Amino acid sequence: MSAQQLAKIEAMVLFGAHTKQNRGMPSTSMIRAGDRVLVGTRLLEVDAEFAGSLQPGDEVLGVASSGTLRRIPRDVRALVDQGVTRATEAFSQLQAMSAGVVSQFFLVAADLLADDSVFDRIASANAADVVSARERGRSTTRLVLSPKMRSDMIDSFRMWAGFDGTSETVTEVVAHEGWTVEQMRAPLGVIGFVFEGRPNVFADATGVLKGGNTVVFRIGSDALGTASAIMNSVIKPALAKAMLPEGCVTLVESAEHAAGWALFSDRRVSLAVARGSGEAVAELGSIAQQSGVPVSLHGTGGAWMIVGENADPERLGLMIRNSLDRKVCNTLNVICVLRHRAAEIVPVVYGAATEAARSRGTEPRLHAVGGTEEYLPSGITIDVRRAAGVRTESQVTVGSVEDLSREFEWEENPEFHIVLVDTVGEAIDLFNTHSPQFIVSICSDSESEKGEVWNRCNAPFVGDGFTRWVDGQFALLRPELGLSNWQFGRLFSRSGILSGDSAFTVRLRMTQKDPSVRR
Repeated sequence: MSAQQLAKIEAMVLFGAHTKQNRGMPSTSMIRAGDRVLVGTRLLEVDAEFAGSLQPGDEVLGVASSGTLRRIPRDVRALVDQGVTRATEAFSQLQAMSAGVVSQFFLVAADLLADDSVFDRIASANAADVVSARERGRSTTRLVLSPKMRSDMIDSFRMWAGFDGTSETVTEVVAHEGWTVEQMRAPLGVIGFVFEGRPNVFADATGVLKGGNTVVFRIGSDALGTASAIMNSVIKPALAKAMLPEGCVTLVESAEHAAGWALFSDRRVSLAVARGSGEAVAELGSIAQQSGVPVSLHGTGGAWMIVGENADPERLGLMIRNSLDRKVCNTLNVICVLRHRAAEIVPVVYGAATEAARSRGTEPRLHAVGGTEEYLPSGITIDVRRAAGVRTESQVTVGSVEDLSREFEWEENPEFHIVLVDTVGEAIDLFNTHSPQFIVSICSDSESEKGEVWNRCNAPFVGDGFTRWVDGQFALLRPELGLSNWQFGRLFSRSGILSGDSAFTVRLRMTQKDPSVRR
C-alpha cells in the first residue's frame, strides 16, 4: 500500500479526533463496501451489510481491542448527547447546593418507593419486563423486583440520606510557616453508567450525588420498562421536591446497545462504569479507554472456594449452602477439594448443594473436574430450569480444567464446578489462572493455609466463610455501584467495591497568612 493510500485511510477514520466529545466518524458518505479502514493497528474491510446499514448522520466507531466497527444511529447519539449535556449543567449547579438538600432527595425517594400506590406502577412495569424477557429466552434471576429487592432499595436510599458525603472533605493539612495547604476530596463530574437487568442499581448508583456527582444511566432492554417507571414515579419527583436539577439523574431511554457505545465515547463523562456480562463489559471498557474516558468494569464474577487440609465438614456445609442461595456475581462457582480427602468431602459438597437446591424446589447441577465424578452419584437425570425453558440433563457431567473459567448463569438449579487438587497451592494456581480473580474463600482451621491463600491469590476479596458476603451494602454499609474483579489488573488506590462515595478526585487549597512568603 502506498503512503498516499494509507494517508487516505487514516484521514477517513478519524476515530475520536474530530470533536471535543472524542467521538467516531460522522460522515457515512465516506464509507463504502470494500473500503479498508484503520482501527487501532488493524486494517478492516467494510462489508456490504455494515455499509448498507448506515444512514445519513450516523457515526461509525472503531473498537480497537476487537477490530470491529460499530454504528451509532444519529437519533441515539442525539439522545445521549442531550443526557450528558443536562448532567454536565446539573453538575455545575449541584456544587452550590448543600448536603442537606441532597439528603432530602434520598429521603423522599425512599418514602415514594415505600408507598404501595407508587410501587404498584413500578411492579406492573417490572412484571411486563419479566414476561417479555422470558418469552425471549432471557435470564430473569436479577430482573425480578422482589419484595426483598424493594426493601433493599429503600434501605439504600435511607442509608445515603444519613451519610455525610465526601464532597469537599479535608483529608490532610500541611502547615508551613505563614501558609497552609489542604488536601480535599472533590467530586469527579458526570458518571456514565451502563448496566443490564438490575432494577436495584438505580438506588445504589444515585449515591454518587452524595459525592457531588451527577449520573447518566443506560439500561438493557430487559429492564428498560422498570427503569422508566422508577425514574417517573420515584427519581424525578424526588429531585423536584428536593429542588435539585432534573439532570442530576438521567436515564437514556433507548434499548439499543449503541446508546452505551455513545455514552462511553463521550469525553465529558468523568468516569464510565459498566456492569453486566463479561463480553459486553469488555467492549464498553475498550471504547471508553480509547476515547480517553476513565472506566471501572464490573463484569465476570463467580466465586471460588478452597477446602483446606483441616477443613471442618460441618462448617464447610454451611459455607456452601449460604453461597448458593441465588445466582449473582458472588455466588459459588468453583470449589477445590484435596484429592486425599475427596471420599469424605465431596459427599459433603453434594449434600450441601442438594439442600441449597431443594430450598428452591430443584436439584443441583454439578460439573466434575479432575476425577471428582468417582465420588458423585452417576446416571441421574434432573430437570434444569434454564432461561430458555426446562431441560432434562445429567446431574453430573465431566469437564476439564480449562472449563473452570466458565461462570454459570443459572436460573433455579445451583450449578458449579468441583475440582480435585493435590495441594492448596495447586488450588491457588488454578484460581490465578482460570478465575476472573474476584472472590476466593478458604475453609480451614489452619492459619498457615489461610495466610497462603491471602498472600498468593490475586483477588480483591478473600475470606474464610460464605462467598456472598462480598457486597458493598452488606459488608461496608455502602450501597454499591458494582464490584470489580482483577481480571484486567489491580485497581489504583481504591477498593474492589465501587460505591457512590468512592467516585472522587483530590484538590489542593492553599491559604497564605503571611503575604511576604515566596519561593
